Amino acid sequence: MVTSRWTAAPAPTASLRRRGAVLERAILDAALEQLSTVGWKGLTMEGVAAGAQTGKAAVYRRWPSKEDLVADALQAGLPRLEDAPDLGAVREDLLELCGQVRRAMFSRPGFALRAVIHECDPRQAERFHGVIFEGVVEPTIKLLREVITRGIDRGEVRSDAANGYVFDAIPAMMMYRSKMCASEWSDRDLEELIDQLMVPLLRPVRP
Repeated sequence: MVTSRWTAAPAPTASLRRRGAVLERAILDAALEQLSTVGWKGLTMEGVAAGAQTGKAAVYRRWPSKEDLVADALQAGLPRLEDAPDLGAVREDLLELCGQVRRAMFSRPGFALRAVIHECDPRQAERFHGVIFEGVVEPTIKLLREVITRGIDRGEVRSDAANGYVFDAIPAMMMYRSKMCASEWSDRDLEELIDQLMVPLLRPVRP
């Protein structure tokens, strides 16, 4: 029996045939995976290409720099904060909203975002200010405004509390403690944030 020296070429895999949006989604997912496992400093365009099972050229054609790729990956991957909780009391609404923000921060894209915040130098971090503001800070402030305005209408919250300083308090504190103190925001931490900072800040002044 004669055995041929020649073997059939392997059939192209589905990953090599991907194009357009499907390939871009795979690359963005691979970038988030790299960020959440090896961090900003460990992420390489080569590693992303390998994770997406594509060539390095396919990554560079779409994103000329690591910063551009990561910004798009974060923007596409961060969970959306869309619905303000309405549990009948401002304290419970704020706790639930903080829980939503925590879940976003500790999702895979959230871990990736925190890697960027913790590891980038100030020049690099400037590239991500818009992503952080539009993806995390602005949606949180929007929902806080709804919760606090509803509390004012119910008489739970002082009438002048709907202002930028109050709206900034929760996202600023959560971002600061996450970056500077490596806080993981346990349930107790969130309760203390609401009970020791927000409730006294919002409480109406009684004559």
